[in-house]
Amino acid sequence: MIDRDIFEDLFVLEMANNHLGRVGRGLKIISTFAQVVRFNNVRAAIKLQLRDVSHFIHKDFADCSDVRYIKKTRDTRLSDEEYATLVKAIRQGSCIPMATPFDEKSVDLCYELGLPIIKIASSDLNDWFLIEKIAKTKKPVIVSTGGSSIKDIDDLVTFFQNRNIPLAINHCVSIYPSEDRELEMNQIDFLRNRYPTLTVGFSSHECTDWSSSMLIAYAKGARTFERHVDIEEDGVTVSPYCSTPQQTDTWFKAFHKAKEMCGAPGTQKRMPPQQEIEYLDSLVRGVYAQRDLPEGHTLSDDDVYLAVPLLQGQISCRELMRGEVLLRQVTKDAPLMIDDIESPYSTIPSLRDLIYRRGLPVQKKGAAGQT
Repeated sequence: MIDRDIFEDLFVLEMANNHLGRVGRGLKIISTFAQVVRFNNVRAAIKLQLRDVSHFIHKDFADCSDVRYIKKTRDTRLSDEEYATLVKAIRQGSCIPMATPFDEKSVDLCYELGLPIIKIASSDLNDWFLIEKIAKTKKPVIVSTGGSSIKDIDDLVTFFQNRNIPLAINHCVSIYPSEDRELEMNQIDFLRNRYPTLTVGFSSHECTDWSSSMLIAYAKGARTFERHVDIEEDGVTVSPYCSTPQQTDTWFKAFHKAKEMCGAPGTQKRMPPQQEIEYLDSLVRGVYAQRDLPEGHTLSDDDVYLAVPLLQGQISCRELMRGEVLLRQVTKDAPLMIDDIESPYSTIPSLRDLIYRRGLPVQKKGAAGQT
């Protein structure tokens, strides 16, 4: 049995290269967001990106500054020991350390650092050299599906299911940043329907709203959530697709609101609260005698009428079955009580007690005949 609980209500805060190659800045990001996580009482991972830079970039392009991806990778490199320092800080901040490895040697580093979850980026969805290496760790995997085909995802799901490795699939639009009109939130429905045994999540890069997409994603059944995060410090401007601590706080609060509004899981009928039951019971019609009815009379439709209010101990339209036998005389316009009739409801204590607890109390007439 694949354990899906590890992904349930998990937030992944993607630091990426926002440490800028400086351990001190990475530690500041970790401590800042760990506080936001604790304040909002959520379960979160802080995720790094790992690359064996000396082999990841071809030697002929090692000094290339014209390709942004190469330059950023080169300029933000950290040593294994520095990554270990960041992982230790993530654990001390009561968060889960995670990483996206972009090459096979970095997968080994994930294993050495004891990372409990590994992420596969959208760009590597069909990099089978890397995927097979990741699978050998037997670690749970989250994969983003930006720019993917159905075959890409089907093949990946089959691969991990055949190896009984826990897998979560994130709907992702790999546009940085994404506008609201580009989010394609209905893809969460598609993924949940196509892969009903897997946890489906939402990896988000939108730049205008930190509440609406969370409310929609949670209501649609997404249960793991990812955003890039960064801090404004030392004159560094946060990229539009990254979330600041304040924006992340809003995101977490939207999650709690979504969870509150959605209520119990949609896999079973909810249990209505007593307040709701009592309110609806007050709207139910009670059974009243259409005319004087003698003891031993068998009730027919012409003998009764339905009206509000329903009184405590009175049978309602829900219990009237026709053909009941009166155990005592009932006068015209009087309520038919559960004790007045021969009925299954009167012989089952729990049902009888329920009928006596609902409705308005029966008021006795005063000396002047007024209620």
